[in-house]
Amino acid sequence: MVHVEAGAYRVQRPQGANDVIEMISRHNIQIVDLRFTDLPGLWQHFSITLPEIHTDLFNEGIGFDGSSIRGFQEIHESDMLLKPDPATAFVDPMCGIPTLAVICDVVDPILKQPYPRDPRFVAKKAETYLKQTGIANTCYFGPELEFFIFDSVRFEQNQHCGYYFVDSAEGEWNSGRDEGAFGGGNLGYKPRYKEGYFPVPPHDTLQDIRSEIVLALQQAGVQIEVHHHEVATAGQNEIDMKFAPLTRMADNVMLYKYFCKNVARRHGKVATFMPKPLFADNASGMHCHQSLWKDERNLFFDPAGYALTSESCRWYIGGLLKHAHALMAFCAPTTNSYKRLVPGYEAPVNLAMSQRNRSAAARIPMYSDSPNAKRVEFRCPDPSANAYLAFAAMLMAGLDGVQNRIDPGDPLDKNIYDLPPEEAKAITQVPGSLEESLRALEQDHEFLKKGGVFTDDLLHMWLEYKWKKEVDAIRLRPHPWEFYLYFDV
Repeated sequence: MVHVEAGAYRVQRPQGANDVIEMISRHNIQIVDLRFTDLPGLWQHFSITLPEIHTDLFNEGIGFDGSSIRGFQEIHESDMLLKPDPATAFVDPMCGIPTLAVICDVVDPILKQPYPRDPRFVAKKAETYLKQTGIANTCYFGPELEFFIFDSVRFEQNQHCGYYFVDSAEGEWNSGRDEGAFGGGNLGYKPRYKEGYFPVPPHDTLQDIRSEIVLALQQAGVQIEVHHHEVATAGQNEIDMKFAPLTRMADNVMLYKYFCKNVARRHGKVATFMPKPLFADNASGMHCHQSLWKDERNLFFDPAGYALTSESCRWYIGGLLKHAHALMAFCAPTTNSYKRLVPGYEAPVNLAMSQRNRSAAARIPMYSDSPNAKRVEFRCPDPSANAYLAFAAMLMAGLDGVQNRIDPGDPLDKNIYDLPPEEAKAITQVPGSLEESLRALEQDHEFLKKGGVFTDDLLHMWLEYKWKKEVDAIRLRPHPWEFYLYFDV
């Protein structure tokens, strides 16, 4: 159980190296853990001891082998540096040994410059470019990450077999299981398919686990607004973080995933951000709320505009919709993502703008008429995304929309799924596969390169990695359902 002192969610972030050193002393820290993100979006780390902690560490960095990190260096140029960012330091409640964790930036040791393939550097460059345009000072993001907590997962893939098996005490398929071996008889209360949204315990068996995750996040300085069970059976969840500037929010996403996975493991369970682990029920998305601010004023608000939005907001949406096919290569970046992006499971497959309508890709939430609350919710991304790259890409698409005054088209305030065929046919849809998204990115990426935010080198590496390691790897392997369909041909 994570124990948090009252008011711990108002953690004062350190501002410099001396603050971190003082933090180490105040909390009797024994180990310092240095963390950074690989290209696909997984946290990597190594730990150092107290004699290695000094102010020079934050200026000069510490070396590591970049050739062992996915999407980074070749073996003949493997030496890299990590520079800890003092503002990200937090006491890690997941560790038994008093440990201070710090998120780091990756640096080229020869050029002494930030590493262009470091996802966090891409996010920082996007924020810098935003200021250079003069359009706004800050882009706020508020992602809603959904995830599953299962009781068990098994999977195997080799030359002669391939399967997966997930299980959950909450799974509707277990309503008839004899659960005597699990500590008692079957007590029922399994959320039915697509009916997991908001029922109280005993249907929702994960209340305390989510609360424990929330307390851990607050202890690490992440502000949380709400948590709840989500729509799918078998333990789908959502915890909503308060909005924050782009890079800081991407840092928070990494913390979010880390705490979800580790708190679940403490309870003998497993958390996954795989978008579609279950057939025939809702998948996990990452709806991204975003807005542009200048001089503490929300540029997306206009009391006379459609759904109280400004022209800038609608142009921003126009950029998201125009570049959506290419964006999906970063926002829905796995083959599994496209098992989610299909009609019928609240998935936003139609590229349209609307107020309130959750079947549109770009939604204007109408909970409040406050100027500060006006934003666009882009609903296509999912939590398999590398948040640094996905947030940066969405900002660049939106800025392209503002700069070129891209019209998002007429709002569609009907149920898109119930439209007559001739109307539905006129609405552009998201790509149907990762292959389509990667091809779109190959054709449409100049908007990402403005201000040097995304480089040709990073885009080439991303495409190469996705084609070879994921698309081709899936294409080569037989699928279990193919045996059902074709074994008797």
